[in-house]
Amino acid sequence: MLKAKARLGMAALPMLPTLCALAGTLALFVLFLALQGKPAADACLLIYQGAFGSMFAWQNTLQRAAPLLLTALCVALPARVGLIVIGGEGALAMGGLFAAVLPAYLPVLSPWLMLPLMAGAAMLAGGLWIALCGALRQWRGVNETISSLLLSYLAVALFKHLVEGPLRDPASLNKPSTPPLAEAYLINPLPGLDVHWGLAWGVLACVAAWVFLRHSVSGFAMAVAGGNVRTARLVGLPVNRLVLTACAMGGAAAGLAGMFEVAAVHGSANSALLAGYGFSGILVAFAARQNPLAIIVCAIVIGGVEASGSLLQRRLDLPDATTLVLQGLLFCNLLAWEAITGRLAALKTRWQQQLHTRFAAPAGTSAAIKESSHV
Repeated sequence: MLKAKARLGMAALPMLPTLCALAGTLALFVLFLALQGKPAADACLLIYQGAFGSMFAWQNTLQRAAPLLLTALCVALPARVGLIVIGGEGALAMGGLFAAVLPAYLPVLSPWLMLPLMAGAAMLAGGLWIALCGALRQWRGVNETISSLLLSYLAVALFKHLVEGPLRDPASLNKPSTPPLAEAYLINPLPGLDVHWGLAWGVLACVAAWVFLRHSVSGFAMAVAGGNVRTARLVGLPVNRLVLTACAMGGAAAGLAGMFEVAAVHGSANSALLAGYGFSGILVAFAARQNPLAIIVCAIVIGGVEASGSLLQRRLDLPDATTLVLQGLLFCNLLAWEAITGRLAALKTRWQQQLHTRFAAPAGTSAAIKESSHV
């Protein structure tokens, strides 16, 4: 019984910083509402109702969570090899654009052939886009956080240029977009739900990523490379290949999210595709502490927060951006508790070393005294 409790405590220990961050976020959000003279209790209740209070709310939450599952993997997978990549928005944009344009350059095919080709093109575009960040890091020493962010801005600019220029559908007047997909190439919702199949594939991708990272040789090698690059090179691991693989897998996941947004939600590539799912995926990955299984839960929670914005606006006359403030507070708290946890771990290690030195010295001294007395 005691062993089971100890194992449960050790398993829950990684969740402690996230739980503390949630508590701090709630306290700061209540203070934020109180300064505006808004009832904090009513606002929190409305957030819950807007996210999980009805079947319609649940479907809206799951619809928003679907792309977050995949864009969060764009952060979590490179983190396995020690990289902080925040360019999921760019990979999503490239994936959505390639998926929307591909049918125009291919003959009419069966949806059973075209949809996998669209998904493959989206994953290839997103994977190559994020793999470029890993290549710049490994061969040119460019910080992957900065390069992924800049490449994301470049992808968004390129997306807008092509959608509003060479690839624009002449029939799209006020809202520039690529030519709409044929009805046969649109993805239907899940049976009995108003949620597209991207949710199911996102959950499947998270489970597959967890299995790969925890129960495969390559996943273990990535963990070694992410923990200590020098050790990984000394034991002969192909660090460069592992980094590129992790980045490509993360980018492919974000690119697939773009494909589902095009084929299941918008029907074409347009500016509505750039809804910030790539940046929200960063928050999901950090809240899940880069654990693919925890990403499923965190994506649903963050998706629910985003879905409740309109309800806060209607009931309490709060701006729709109030939920963005809540997400920002959560992100800051996560970073703060991550730093505190790291400092506490370093302090614990230092204390253990001091105690070891303090108690080892007298033992060594007494042994030396006994040896000299025998002489």
